Amino acid sequence: MCGIVGYAGRRPSAAAAEQVKSHEHGALDVVMEGLRRLEYRGYDSAGVAVLTDNGIESRKKSGKLANLVAELTAAPLPEATTGIGHTRWATHGGPTDENAHPHLADEGRLALIHNGIIENFAELKAELLDAGAQFLSETDTEVAAALLAAIYRGEGGGDLALSMQLACRRLEGAFTLLAIHADSPDVVVAARRNSPLVVGLGDGENFLGSDVSGFIDFTRRAVELGQDQIVTITPETVEITDFFGNPATGTEFEVNWDAAAAEKGGYPSFMEKEINDQPQAVGDTLLGRSDAEGRLTLDELRIDPEELKSINKIMVLACGTSAYAGQVAKYAIEHWCRIPVEVELSHEFRYRDPIVDGNTLIVAISQSGETMDTLMAVRYAKEQGAKVLAICNTNGSTIPRESDAVLYTHAGPEIAVASTKAFLAQITAAYLLGLYLAQLRGDKFQGEIKDLLTDLAKVPAKIQQVLDNSGQIKELAEMMADTKSVLFLGRHVGFPVAMEGALKLKELAYIHAEGFAAGELKHGPIALIEEGQPVFVVVPSPRGRDSLHAKVVSNIQEIRARGAKTIVIAEEGDDAVKAYAEYVFYVPETPTLLAPLLTTVPLQIFACALATAKGFDVDQPRNLAKSVTVE
Repeated sequence: MCGIVGYAGRRPSAAAAEQVKSHEHGALDVVMEGLRRLEYRGYDSAGVAVLTDNGIESRKKSGKLANLVAELTAAPLPEATTGIGHTRWATHGGPTDENAHPHLADEGRLALIHNGIIENFAELKAELLDAGAQFLSETDTEVAAALLAAIYRGEGGGDLALSMQLACRRLEGAFTLLAIHADSPDVVVAARRNSPLVVGLGDGENFLGSDVSGFIDFTRRAVELGQDQIVTITPETVEITDFFGNPATGTEFEVNWDAAAAEKGGYPSFMEKEINDQPQAVGDTLLGRSDAEGRLTLDELRIDPEELKSINKIMVLACGTSAYAGQVAKYAIEHWCRIPVEVELSHEFRYRDPIVDGNTLIVAISQSGETMDTLMAVRYAKEQGAKVLAICNTNGSTIPRESDAVLYTHAGPEIAVASTKAFLAQITAAYLLGLYLAQLRGDKFQGEIKDLLTDLAKVPAKIQQVLDNSGQIKELAEMMADTKSVLFLGRHVGFPVAMEGALKLKELAYIHAEGFAAGELKHGPIALIEEGQPVFVVVPSPRGRDSLHAKVVSNIQEIRARGAKTIVIAEEGDDAVKAYAEYVFYVPETPTLLAPLLTTVPLQIFACALATAKGFDVDQPRNLAKSVTVE
């Protein structure tokens, strides 16, 4: 959700560095560069606070980060070597200057930023008001700042780290907190509970970030923090404790992508870049997963093979786009392994008394690994005795750490809020899991598995073909810029593709879009069809399930007879659909179960191009955040 950066070091400011011909940058420059890279996490407002010789100085503005940059140009901050910064996605209180972070307390001597939600903020606020505190915002964050300040002046005894420990024991909810105090130069204290926070290790400087993008320009060495931990950084030290002051440790890791991977690479938007990254994302997710004999070797799986053999049910837990990846996985895993697979929305899972036991495998899918709904569902499933395997794109994040096993996708950083390459990489990882289980359980001959892996290895080049031939669908999107509603139909694995196509259009273009199972059409949704209604139809291959192909072609005829404008995604060589479609976009031949890796791509391109034609920011759609770290 929100983007958070902290820095303690000795770098001179950019202006001072220029005087001595140095390429180093001061605290403000480091923090602002981190915020620029983290703006995708929260972009309703932004702010910074730095520790100067005269105490804390702060600037904050509602709107995009550019507004804060303009404010800093108009009212520059003094030289500083310690600072914190924040990009906000509003929860408590609208996106205003007053609600932007940092929030100040202790007569302006303490500054605090926050990601997450303080669930007991109203109770704490009433208590603090009774004690004489005053509040300038509507946020739960300012309550946390006031609480920390009161403890600092009381039982915390002027010790910022101890005060943070005591404050966190009183807070309920999900939060990452970063604080600085004028009495503690060169110190940033941070805490995390159910919310992401990573430490960056430098030479004579240390960093904090909601993810490694916040400091990737300055170091590749990072430390992942555990649950309910406090970290205090200075230029020379990193000290980790739990909420009760007991010494604790984090896990150090190396960031294996560089800053350039998070840049646009010449594309007009991160989303367009990430759509074009998909051949590599799928290829990298497949890389190194099998031996010379074609046997899958998933080294990241830490579950005993005998336990996996005893699994009699799989439940996929995910939200949004990741849930549609799970829907695709269901078709493949059930077909290859003959194990029943259920796909659950994470936020509903805990509240319906699900049937889970030691023979259930939970597959938790999350791009960020910090999706709060999925994390809480994982914890519930583990309490019921289930084994949990995470499919995740972010190394060191919470869900993989709390799972029994992990399959990392290798899509690289995904900056655009609406997911594209992570979706295809998640599907690819789920295919690998399904084939691995089939291999382990003997449900398929080794030769069959090897053939399927060969087919998978051909997919990246086929995705590239779709991308190379995307001009026509971009033109169609521009022509349809004034469209108010688009429907999507699909069957079998084409059904979740249709739902994902609709979701992308809703996320990016802010118009009505819905995905339906094509067979459900005549049971109600056909009432939506009127003259000129655009309908995308994902048509199954005529080579495989002929009956489904014929049935979907019949669906096309039904809606055309009622005035629909049909836009068809079909396999190369399927000439039968031409007579029933205003537009046909072909994808290369591939086995039926692997088709979503291709048929999804034209729908992503269409949504991106239509939203761009409408003048919208496709990287930062309104009201959305990249990683939803609150329930």
